[in-house]
Amino acid sequence: YIADYSGNYVNTLIVTTKGLDQKLPRVLTTFMIIDLSRNRFEGYLPSIIGDLVGLRTLNLSHNGLEGVIPVSLHQLSVLESLDLSSNKIGGEIPQQLASLTFLAVLNLSHNQFVGCIPQGKQFDTFDNSSYLGNDGLCGFPLSKDCGGDDGVPQATTPVELDDEEEDEGDLISWQAVLMGFGSGLVIGLSI
Repeated sequence: YIADYSGNYVNTLIVTTKGLDQKLPRVLTTFMIIDLSRNRFEGYLPSIIGDLVGLRTLNLSHNGLEGVIPVSLHQLSVLESLDLSSNKIGGEIPQQLASLTFLAVLNLSHNQFVGCIPQGKQFDTFDNSSYLGNDGLCGFPLSKDCGGDDGVPQATTPVELDDEEEDEGDLISWQAVLMGFGSGLVIGLSI
């Protein structure tokens, strides 16, 4: 607290976000920040964090958190900065997080993540430093490719289809090819 000239106390807050220290002379109710870094917290990330839809900055770095990133974090549509670095969080990075269009800072370094890094939107702007220390990760921007022969990322846990579903998929594909060939042949002959 800092006293003003009238003897009243005014809430003052210094916030480090996006790598910059900002002194906020008054706490804004529309600027929601959670910074619980360096607190030796242990346990799992609760999925209820996704209910804090007005959250702009979430920093839980340098703790002992484990488990996986809750998919519910994709509900934080105005989230600008997410720092979960230096924990024991594992599993895959949820593809749903690519929908966070305001996300400008991402630090998932020094955890135990595996699988392909999500692609699209903001995730295409993050560099290697966001993922350092996660030997199981692959895909852009890392030099470790996790795609097949064509370079397209593949799921690390493939979904197996029933024989009936595979047959239906093949039938639909061939029907589309034959329809295209038939209409192309009719148009070509009429010309």
